[in-house]
Amino acid sequence: MAESLNVVLCWHMHQPYYREGLDGPYRLPWVYLHGIKDYSDMAAHLERYPGMRAVVNFVPVLLEQLDDYAQQLDTLLKQGRPTQDSMLNLLAGAEPIPADPESRLRIIRDCQRCHAPRMIHPHAAFHRMLRFVGATDEEGVGSQAMHWQLGYLSRQYFLDLLTWYHLAWLGHSLRQEALPKRLMAQEKDFSDADRRALLELICTTLAGLVPRYRALAEAGRIELSMTPWGHPIVPLLNDFANMRDALPDAPAPVAATYPGGAERARWHLRHGLEVFERYFGRKPVGMWLSEGGVSEDALDQLDALDMRWTASGEGVWRNSCAKSGCPADHTASKRALFSPARIDARRTRVFFRDDGLSDLIGFKYSDWHADDAVGDFVQHLDNIASFFGDEAGKHVVSIILDGENAWEYYPDNGHHFLDALYRALSDHPTLKVRTFAEVVAHAPAQQMKTLAAGSWVYGSFSTWIGSEDKNRGWDLLVAAKHDFDAAVASGRLDAARLDHATRQLAVCEGSDWFWWFGDYNPAGSVSDFEQLFRAQLRQLYRLIGVAAPVALDVPLSQGRGQAENAGTMRRNT
Repeated sequence: MAESLNVVLCWHMHQPYYREGLDGPYRLPWVYLHGIKDYSDMAAHLERYPGMRAVVNFVPVLLEQLDDYAQQLDTLLKQGRPTQDSMLNLLAGAEPIPADPESRLRIIRDCQRCHAPRMIHPHAAFHRMLRFVGATDEEGVGSQAMHWQLGYLSRQYFLDLLTWYHLAWLGHSLRQEALPKRLMAQEKDFSDADRRALLELICTTLAGLVPRYRALAEAGRIELSMTPWGHPIVPLLNDFANMRDALPDAPAPVAATYPGGAERARWHLRHGLEVFERYFGRKPVGMWLSEGGVSEDALDQLDALDMRWTASGEGVWRNSCAKSGCPADHTASKRALFSPARIDARRTRVFFRDDGLSDLIGFKYSDWHADDAVGDFVQHLDNIASFFGDEAGKHVVSIILDGENAWEYYPDNGHHFLDALYRALSDHPTLKVRTFAEVVAHAPAQQMKTLAAGSWVYGSFSTWIGSEDKNRGWDLLVAAKHDFDAAVASGRLDAARLDHATRQLAVCEGSDWFWWFGDYNPAGSVSDFEQLFRAQLRQLYRLIGVAAPVALDVPLSQGRGQAENAGTMRRNT
C-alpha cells in the first residue's frame, strides 16, 4: 500500500518590536490585539483536533512582548499603575478621555484600524457609533465641521467605542464566553466594572498563550520553531552581496556591507535561542529564518547551531535549480520541490514553500464558503499525491504563512475554514499531516549543489533592499553601527549600558522597518514604521552617548499604495 503524502502546515507568528526603545511606550497595539484574536484562536483550533499536527514558529521579540503585556496588565488591574499602551489605559480609565478634538479624532481613527467588512460591519452597535461621527472605512471622520463637534461628545461615547473595538478584536473562541456575549448584547453604557472584566479577560488570555503552545508541544501535537531574535534578514546582515543572486542590477546601499554583520546575525541566532528556551523549556530543532531569507552563509550558521531544518520560498528553489543545473524533467523537478533539500555537504535540510497553496489560504479563500475552500485545497493535495503515486510518502508539501494576518479577512476570524481544514486533514486517508522535524527523520533528502540567496517574496530581497528608500534606511543603520562600534571600542560603556545598547541595536536591525519603506505601501503604515525606525535609532545614539545625525529628522519614505495585501504574506498590521 502506498504511503501517504506528507503535508506540513507551518504558522509563522510574528510581530516586530513596537516599543520606543526597549522599555518605552508601545507605539502600535498589534501584539496584544493579535494575541487576543489570532494567537488564542490558533491554539484553540489545535487543541480541538488531537490528530492534527503543525509547526508553530515564534519570533522571540513577540514572546517577550506578549509576556510584558500580560505583566503590565496584571499590574494595572492589581495596583492601578498605567501600562505603556495608551489604548489599554484609555479602556481602563487609567488615562482620561482627552477634551481636545484632535486627540479625540485620534481615538476614533485608532478604533477603526481593522478590516471593517469583517470586524466592524457585523456589529451593528459598533458600526452605528462610527457612522454617527461620519467615520468611513478609510479611517476618515466626516467634514472639518464635524471635527469641531467631537469636543461635545460624551466621555461615555469614547469608553463605549474603545470597548467595542476590543470586543471586535476578540477571537472567535473568546467570543463564545459569557462575558463577551453579555457585553455585545448590552451594546452601550459599559461601566467601569464591565471594562475591568474585559481587561481581566485580555490579561488572562495573553498570560495563557505561551503555556498553551508549550503544552501542545509537550504532548507531541505541534513542533515549536523560531526565528532569530529581532527578525533581521540574516543573509543581508552577513553580506549585502547576497542580494545579487536575484537582483544582479539593483542599486545597493552606499556601504559595501553591513559592518560586523555576520557576528550580529550570530547574536540574533544565539539570543533568540536563549529566549525561546526560557519560554518553552527546550531548544528548537528547526528555524524559519526571517522572511524565509536564506543563503549559503546563513545555512552555515544554522549548521553550527545543529539546526535540522530551515525553509524558504518557491522562488528560492527555482533560482537554486537554475544555479545548480537541476534536471529539466518535470517529474524530477517536482520531486526536488516537494522534498527536503541537502545543500552540498551541509546537515541542515531546506524545505520549500508551496507558494500557490500557501497563498490560496493567505489571499483567496477568505471570500469562499469554508467547505468549498477546504474541498479545493484538499483536491490540490490529492492531485500532488496522485502525481507521485507509490512514492508519495517520500515527499512533502510545505504550507507556510503568517499565523495571524489572514484571518481578519475571513468570516469569524477564519473559524469555519480552519475548523473544516483541520477536520479534513486529520481524517484524510492518503494525506499525512506532520511536522518538519518528523519529515527530516522520515523522508529522503534531494541533493542540491547550490542554494541561491533569497526570500519567500519573489525569491529575492527586493522587499528589504535595492530601492532608494530602503537603501537610505540601510545607510542610516550602517552609520549607526559604525558609531556603536566606535563607542564599544572606546570602553566608555559599562556592562549594563553595553547590554542595553546591544539589544537596542538588534531592534534597529529588524526586517520590518525596511519592509514598509517604498511608495507601493500604504501611507499610514509607512509613516508608522519609518517614524518608529528613526526613533529607535535615536534611542541607540542616546545609549552610546553620541549625538544623533540630523538625517534622522527627515522622513525616509511616504507610501502611496493600498493597504490590502501590500505585497505581504498578509502582513498589514
